[in-house]
Amino acid sequence: MAKEIKIKLGILLQKPDSALDLIIPYNEKPEKLAKTQKPSLDEALQWRDSLDKLLQNNYGLASFKSFLKSEFSEENLEFWIVCEDYKKIKSPVKMAEKAKQIYEEFIQTEAPKEVNIDHFTKDITMKNLVEPSLSSFDVAQKRIHALMEKDSLPRFVRSEFYQELIK
Repeated sequence: MAKEIKIKLGILLQKPDSALDLIIPYNEKPEKLAKTQKPSLDEALQWRDSLDKLLQNNYGLASFKSFLKSEFSEENLEFWIVCEDYKKIKSPVKMAEKAKQIYEEFIQTEAPKEVNIDHFTKDITMKNLVEPSLSSFDVAQKRIHALMEKDSLPRFVRSEFYQELIK
């Protein structure tokens, strides 16, 4: 049994041939998975200067998410994605349920995927959740976007994940 565990651990610890092997495309709808294709060099080069362009591209989003997962820091991106999905909710009942779920998962102190926002932003978000609306998380989402732009994006651009794309 110990030998079997050792073999399984060895397989898990093997380094992939390239960082691109680690990329798992993110898509809300699995049927769109086939349409996710590697970007042109020009597209990929634009990501260095624009987080928004990176986030709008399915392949870019998937690459960025894989990179952040490799650093155990994907909670900011997950929060940003959840906020984008939240803005599409039409039902007030579903909106209130989703707002509570987002708060408990990302905003509250000691949340499982707590994002790094200042107390002022946290307070504004909590006040917005008294009566949830499509803009309840806007301030927090903007702060997280700015944090990813300032911190995560430069690290991603220097990473092997990105360097493999622009070869």
